Amino acid sequence: MAKTSAIEKNKRRRKTVADHAAKRAALKAIIMNQDLPIEDRFKATLKLASLPRNGSKTRIRNRCEVTGRPRAFYRKLKMSRIALRELGNLGKVPGIVKSSW
Repeated sequence: MAKTSAIEKNKRRRKTVADHAAKRAALKAIIMNQDLPIEDRFKATLKLASLPRNGSKTRIRNRCEVTGRPRAFYRKLKMSRIALRELGNLGKVPGIVKSSW
């Protein structure tokens, strides 16, 4: 089980990203628009830099929904390999059967 503080920090980051997503997208559109004057684009760059760092989508860490483990994460199932194996052995994940021969 992961530290509760790490899990909560990631939840706060997800909330911050959701709050600032529209503003970041608008500023990035201004920055990438080559038709606008360079001064306006530079001002937009400064505004983007003044936003919180945790508002960026790349700061989010994929974590297991069951244990909070940050590594060996399966995106489709939203869980780690260890949790997948345990729940698969118990028959709680549809379509997963532990093979034996």
